[in-house]
Amino acid sequence: MLLVGNGRVLTRDPAMPYLEDGAVLIEGEEISAVGPAAKLKAEYPQAEFVDAHGGLIMPGLINAHTHIYSGLARGLSIAGNNPTNFYEILDGTWWAIDRRLTLDGTKACAYATILECIRNGVTTIFDHHASFGQIRGSLFAIRDAAQELGIRACLCYEVSERDGMDKCQQAIDENAEFIRWAREEDSDMIRAMFGGHALFTISDKTFEKMVRANDGMTGFHIHVAEGMNDVYDSLRSYGCRPINRLLYNGILGPKTLLGHCIHVSPAEMDIIKETGTMVVNNPESNMGNAVGCAPVLQMMKKGMAVGMGTDAYTHDMLESLKVFLLIQRHNACLPNVAWNEDMQMLFENNARIAGVYFKKPLGVLRTGAAADLIIMDYKPFTPFSEENADGHILFGMTGRNCRTTIINGRVLYKDREFIGIDEEGINAWTLEQARKLWGDLNHRQY
Repeated sequence: MLLVGNGRVLTRDPAMPYLEDGAVLIEGEEISAVGPAAKLKAEYPQAEFVDAHGGLIMPGLINAHTHIYSGLARGLSIAGNNPTNFYEILDGTWWAIDRRLTLDGTKACAYATILECIRNGVTTIFDHHASFGQIRGSLFAIRDAAQELGIRACLCYEVSERDGMDKCQQAIDENAEFIRWAREEDSDMIRAMFGGHALFTISDKTFEKMVRANDGMTGFHIHVAEGMNDVYDSLRSYGCRPINRLLYNGILGPKTLLGHCIHVSPAEMDIIKETGTMVVNNPESNMGNAVGCAPVLQMMKKGMAVGMGTDAYTHDMLESLKVFLLIQRHNACLPNVAWNEDMQMLFENNARIAGVYFKKPLGVLRTGAAADLIIMDYKPFTPFSEENADGHILFGMTGRNCRTTIINGRVLYKDREFIGIDEEGINAWTLEQARKLWGDLNHRQY
């Protein structure tokens, strides 16, 4: 039994949204009580106390779209790679990396990503993986790292024809095998989706194979209209726009998550809304790839469920929170838009997306919810209350303010030190794998 207290509590629960001096009681994998600190201390004197040191106790953050396969790319430069468009970014950088990932490389990417997530207060990830150098067993390698380090994860493998039909079939098989494992295991820590890359790398015949292999077991997690490549290819080759292709191929639905959706028309938005399909926006990645600004404000006006991801550009969800507001205001030429949408995406819609796949409620501190919470080390120098907490988070915090991370009732990171995790050993092994990958990419030793 843990009692997390000595701080403000921001619950994201409308029934009791904020406590100036509150505490959260954890029993096993669930939250069993939230209330005034003095009251819970008196009622549960035997509980192990986790000191918030006057910080902000809040639900763990959810990243609705990331890419573990980019975990070893920090600081990497590939000789001769100078992309001038989106396709060249994919082919010259990300496909070049994933074509060289072995199972060890994939696991090293997972270690690097997960440690950074925990350090930044991210307790749940939806990952979209690719390692065309070694496909079979890659999702299980990520699963092993996730279970070892203790993060909550929903995994899939991106199906693509870009490296030929044999590897495309391997990707389909890897998804199907992992989904079957996840269904049988029925763990609330590791779930599965069926992944697909961008539509311009997937034919209708492959979509048919994906739907058949999935057999209704789970939803699809797929990149859509991130660049204009999808739009041009769908119109030229299939006589329709990307969302129509997905509709005709049976991909859309309330369990499916569409990444990006930058170049979608109002009619396509209506299809997404009517099918109950979810969308995830990745503002920093979209800006970095120069592919455009997603029409999220219009999507949310239509009542679409739009969440927030990072596309692995960062593992700091609060960084994405900041950037979303800026790009949407810049795009709209209005300084008074996107605030409500920003907060709703990260704190409400990501929890809603997670709720489709995980059993216990996430993104909220209340009785019966999953014991996923973080402590942000934040000492305000202006008034702080329920009314302006989001303003403090947006303008005063980053992921590195996280001092303690608890996932599924386990203290994984306390006072900026990992607990029960050999960070030095993991980093040393990960660095060895990164040297191998970088050497392979640039044909020299590192």
